[in-house]
Amino acid sequence: MTATVPVRLVRDRSTWLVYLQLGVFATYLYGLSAALPLLRIDQGLSQAVAGLHGTSMAVGGILTGLALPRLTARIGRHAVVWTGMAGMSAGTFLVAAAPTFLPATLLGYGVASGMASLTMYTGMASLDDRHGPAGPAAISEANAVCVIVGIGVPFVVSVAAQSTLGWRAALVVPTVLTVLLALFMGRVRVPERPAAAEAGPVPPRVDASPGVDTSPGDGARLGRRFRLAGIVLFCCVAAEFCFNLWAAKLFADRTGLSPAVAATAVAAFTAGMAAGRLAGGWLALRIAPTVLFTGALLVAATGWGVFWLSTEPAFSYAGLALSGVGVALHFPMALSRLLAVSGGRRNQAAAIASIITSVALGLGPFVLGALADGFGIRTAFLLVPTLIGAALAGLLIGTAGDAPALSRPSPSRSRRRSS
Repeated sequence: MTATVPVRLVRDRSTWLVYLQLGVFATYLYGLSAALPLLRIDQGLSQAVAGLHGTSMAVGGILTGLALPRLTARIGRHAVVWTGMAGMSAGTFLVAAAPTFLPATLLGYGVASGMASLTMYTGMASLDDRHGPAGPAAISEANAVCVIVGIGVPFVVSVAAQSTLGWRAALVVPTVLTVLLALFMGRVRVPERPAAAEAGPVPPRVDASPGVDTSPGDGARLGRRFRLAGIVLFCCVAAEFCFNLWAAKLFADRTGLSPAVAATAVAAFTAGMAAGRLAGGWLALRIAPTVLFTGALLVAATGWGVFWLSTEPAFSYAGLALSGVGVALHFPMALSRLLAVSGGRRNQAAAIASIITSVALGLGPFVLGALADGFGIRTAFLLVPTLIGAALAGLLIGTAGDAPALSRPSPSRSRRRSS
């Protein structure tokens, strides 16, 4: 006899710990993003040199990403997550303590990014192991927590910038929250991955694009589809961080608002991402992955157009929010596609994805900053739709041979079956 049992997500104390740790992670990421235009003014930097802070973030992420497997094996997930949070706090504190000294701020951005990546990747892995079939739902909720927390961070930076304390005071927030979280939940353990899990069989992916072979195959070659998926992931991440690091500058130039007030532009983008992440799981049950991904790219491009053309704050905020709604689905869907076409070599694909993401984070904002120095920020922001267009082309070419499927099963049919 076959019973139908819904997949349930049980949020225990360790789950809430990871959610909150990733919420603190958001205060670092969106805080340093919103602070970059103000930091550039304080240091008197060109836009290209200011973009090196994004490059430093990328280098930090690559270095710690390469070290993560060995570090986890040596000290365990629980220690890795808290070590990452401590290092992330130290990096942001360094930026706040030496805001006019370029080598210190570059180092601070790099340390914060690298150590924060330890917390993020380890936290996501623990959620996936902890919740099994409900792992994707837990990861989606964790990402939603990140962007919801991130909405308020640019406002904190903006308010601090207009106060006697200065914008640097806002960068102490990750340190304060890390200490508070350690005091109240430090005894809750981040789950360790069972040793048997590494050697266990790899189940087929249920969220892959239709027609893509997802069966295990360690001997499989990472071929053309994988390379195209990697290009799509690169373009999506680069476009997202161009918004994160440079939207406030274009917002200020086009609307005439002060850089301190314009820092809130990142909040509009983040609010759109929060809405997109919250709706994304529901939409993915009803729309084929390629169709949904294509729609998300087009929504982001439309939002960019509204933002790029506008000189009124209200329309600029609206354009950024709409861009955020589309961008919200880019990274998770691009990563899912990359894993789906890896021929079962998901560990290798995940490592490559980490490197692609870090390189895109560093290269995209730096190129945009260099273009801004030569042609102005508005012209330079044409890089964003170029990246979105390249991602769309890569997606459509890479999925041309997939079996057609235009719908997902309804939520009522998304069940686990057991005898």
